[in-house]
Amino acid sequence: MALVLGSLLLLGLCGNSFSGGQPSSTDAPKAWNYELPATNYETQDSHTAGPIGILFELVHIFLYVVQPRDFPEDTLRKVIQKARESKIDYDKPETLILGLKIIYYEAGIILCSVLGLLFIILMPLVGYFFCMCRCCNKCGGEMHQRQKENGLFLRKCFAISLLVICIIISIGIFCGFVANHQVRTRIKRSRKLADSNFKDLRTLLNETPEQIKYILAQYNTTKDKAFSDLNSINSVLGGGILDRLRPNIIPVLDEIKSMATAIKETKEALENMNSTLKSLHQQSTQLSSSLTSVKTSLRASLNDPLCSVRPSSETCNSIRLSLSQLNSNPELRQLPSVDAELDKVNNVLRTDLDGLVQQGYQSLNDIPDRVQSQTKTVVAGIKRVLNSIGSDIHNVTQHLPIQDILSEFSVYVNNTESYIHRNLPTLEEYDSYWWLGGLVICSLLTLIVIFYYLGLLCGVCGYDRHATPTTRGCVSNTGGVFLMVGVGLSFLFCWILMIIVVLTFVFGANVEKLICEPYTSKELFRVLDTPYLLNEDWEYYLSGKLFNKSEMKLTFQQVYSDCKKNRGTYGTLHLENSFDISDYLNINEHTASISSELESLKVNLNIFLLGAAGRKSLQDFAACGIDRMNYDTYLAQTGKSPAGVNLLSFAYDLEAKANSLPPGNLRNSLKRDAQTIKTIHQQRVLPIEQSLSTLYQSVKILQRTGNGLLERVNRILASLDFAQNFITNNISSVIIEETKKYRKTIIGYFEHYMQWIEFSISEKVASCKPVATALDTAVDVFLCSYIIDPLNLFWFGIGKATVFLLPALIFAVKLAKYYRRMDSEDVYDDVETIPMKNPSH
Repeated sequence: MALVLGSLLLLGLCGNSFSGGQPSSTDAPKAWNYELPATNYETQDSHTAGPIGILFELVHIFLYVVQPRDFPEDTLRKVIQKARESKIDYDKPETLILGLKIIYYEAGIILCSVLGLLFIILMPLVGYFFCMCRCCNKCGGEMHQRQKENGLFLRKCFAISLLVICIIISIGIFCGFVANHQVRTRIKRSRKLADSNFKDLRTLLNETPEQIKYILAQYNTTKDKAFSDLNSINSVLGGGILDRLRPNIIPVLDEIKSMATAIKETKEALENMNSTLKSLHQQSTQLSSSLTSVKTSLRASLNDPLCSVRPSSETCNSIRLSLSQLNSNPELRQLPSVDAELDKVNNVLRTDLDGLVQQGYQSLNDIPDRVQSQTKTVVAGIKRVLNSIGSDIHNVTQHLPIQDILSEFSVYVNNTESYIHRNLPTLEEYDSYWWLGGLVICSLLTLIVIFYYLGLLCGVCGYDRHATPTTRGCVSNTGGVFLMVGVGLSFLFCWILMIIVVLTFVFGANVEKLICEPYTSKELFRVLDTPYLLNEDWEYYLSGKLFNKSEMKLTFQQVYSDCKKNRGTYGTLHLENSFDISDYLNINEHTASISSELESLKVNLNIFLLGAAGRKSLQDFAACGIDRMNYDTYLAQTGKSPAGVNLLSFAYDLEAKANSLPPGNLRNSLKRDAQTIKTIHQQRVLPIEQSLSTLYQSVKILQRTGNGLLERVNRILASLDFAQNFITNNISSVIIEETKKYRKTIIGYFEHYMQWIEFSISEKVASCKPVATALDTAVDVFLCSYIIDPLNLFWFGIGKATVFLLPALIFAVKLAKYYRRMDSEDVYDDVETIPMKNPSH
C-alpha cells in the first residue's frame, strides 16, 4: 500500500498539466534583487534506523551472500513486457530463456527455499520415526547406558556444544523479538508519518498561491524603483551628464576664477601702490622742508659768540660739520608712477570676469533642472507604459491554470488521506495479529531453549560422578527429562517455524532485492524509463501522459531527482510544452515600449564658457604690463632710510653735545633743535617708513601676480579652447550616452524582474520536494524500513534459531543419557573389562 501511495502521489501531480516558467537553467541570473520566501517542510529527507541498524546491515550482508547478482534490469523489462501480453506462450524459446534468467537470478533464494522445504518435509518424518524407534526401545530409547572410557569427556563436549548452540538460538530469538517489536512500534509511527507528509503537501498547495502573489508584489517594488529614478531624472540623468562634463569644464572655470581673483588683487595692489607713491612724494617733500628748517635754526644757533671760545668752539664745529647729514632721500620723490598700469587693469575690470565665471558655473549646475524640465512629457509616458506592463503581468499570472490544478490536486490529496486514515486501523489491526503471531513464535522458541537451559542446569548441578547410571539423583534425572522435552517440542514445532521462515524469506528477500535496493540506487527508475515499456505506443511514458508527445524525453528519474533538489514543478516536468510562459513574458516585447519612449527623450543643453568679452579681458590683462614693471626700483627704495642719517640718533647726539656746553642761550637753543629733530623723526620719518612697508607689500603682490602672467593666460586660453571644443564636439554624444545608460538602467529593472519571474516559476514556484519526500516515505521509509527490514530481521533470527534446533536436539538426545536415571547399567570386573548385565535388572 505504501508503494502504491507514493507512486500515486508522484504520478497524480505529474498527471496534471501545471503551467509555469520557461525551462531555464537551475542557475539563477547573477543579479537578483528578490528571493521567494523560504518554505519549511516538516518531514525529514532521510530516515535513520538507529542502533538497530547494525542488525539490519547483518541481514543485508546475508542477502548479498545469498543473492550477490546485480539488479536484473533487462530481465525485469522483459517480464513487464510479457505481463502486458494477453496470452503468454510458455513454449516459445524467448519465454524459456526468460524463465531461465529468472531462475539464474533467484538461484540463491531458490536454493535456500529448497533447503527450507527439505527441512519442512524431513523434520516431521524424522521426528515420527525417531519417536516410533524410541518407543521400541531403539535409537537410545532403551533405559540402559553403556559405560565407556571417554564417557566423561563426551558428556562435557555434549554439554558445551549444546550450551553454545542454545546461545546462538537465543541470539536468533532476540533478533526475532527485536524485529517483532520494531514492526509494532514503526507501524504506530505510520499515522504520524502520513500526517507529516500530507501536511507538507498541503503546505505546498497553500504556499504556491502565496508565491504567485509575492511575485506580483515584487513588480510594485520594481516599478517604485523605476518611478523613483524617473522622478529623480534630474539627479540620475542630469547628474550623469554633469559628472561627465565636470572634469573638462570645472578646472577651466576654476582657473579663470583664480585669474579673476588675481586681477582684483592686482588692482588693489596697484591702487595701494599708487596712493603709497603719492603719499611718499608728499611726505618726502615735507621731510625735506622740515630738515631744511631745522638746519637753518641750527646754523643760527651756532653763530652764537660762545662758539668762538674754546672749548665750546670745538663742539660747535663738530655740530656744524654734521649738518650736512640732515637731508631727505631725494629718490623717494623720483619713483615712477603706476597710473598707466592701473588704468589698464581698470579697463580689464570693466568686463565682469568673475560674473562670467559664475555664469559658467550656473550653466553647469542648471543641467539637472533643465533635464527635468525638458523630459516631463517623456517621463509621464514612461510611467503610463510601466503601469500597463504591470497589468499585463497580472493578466499573465491570472491565466496560469495553477489555481485549478491545485484544486484538483487538493481533492486528490484529500481522497488519498481519507483512504489512508480509513485503512490505517485495518493495517494496525493486522499488525497486532502479526505481532501476536510473532510473539507466539518467539515464545515457542524461547520455551524450547528454556527446556534446554533447564536441562543443562539441572543436569550439571545434579550430576554426581560417584553415582552409577541407575542411582543418579532426582535433579540430574529431571535435567535429562527437560532435555528430552525440548527435543520433543523441537520435533513438534520446528517444521512449522520453518514454513513461516521460508515464506517470509522469499517475500522479504525479493522485495529487498527487487524494490528497496534498486529504489535507493535509482536502478528501478531506469527500468520505468525504458522506452515503450509501460505503454507500447509511447517512447517515454511521462511525456505521453502529460503532453501526448512521447518522443520528448521526460523520465521518472529526472523528475524524481529534480523534486529532490526542490526544483519547481514547471521546470521539473518541462511544462513549457503546454504553456510557454516566456511567450507571455517576452522581455523584448515589454521593454520595447519603454525603450521607444526613452528614445524620444531629447535634452538640449547650452554651456556658457566666458564668451568673447571674457577672453578679451584676459588678453588685455596679459598685455597691461604688470609682468614688465621695474619692481627692483621700488624694492631698492624700501630698504633705504628716508633721511641721510638716523634722526633719532642724531638728536640724541646733538642733545649730548649741547649738555657739554656751558649753560646759556646756545645750550638751550641746541636742545630745542634736538627736540625738533625728534619730532621730525616721529612725525615725518616713521610715516614714510610705514608707507615704504606698504609699498613693499604691494610690489610683492604685483610680482606674484605678474610672474609668468602671459604664460598663465595663454594656458587658460588654451584650456578654454579645449573645453569649448569638447562642448561643441562631444556634448551631444555625452547626452546620448548618458541617456542610453539611463534607459538601460530603467529597462534593466524590468529585464531582471522578468528573468526572475521566469526563473522563479520554472525553478522555485510549487517546488515538488514534498512529493519526492512522500514517495521516499512510502517506499524507502514505510515499505523498506518499517516493514521489510524488520520482516527480514525476523526470518533471519527465527530461521537461524530454527536451523540450530537440529544440532541442538541431537546433542540434547546424546546428553540426556548422561543425566537421566537408567533402568540398567554395565558392570565392569576388576580384572577383565567384560560388561555384564546387572542381575537386579
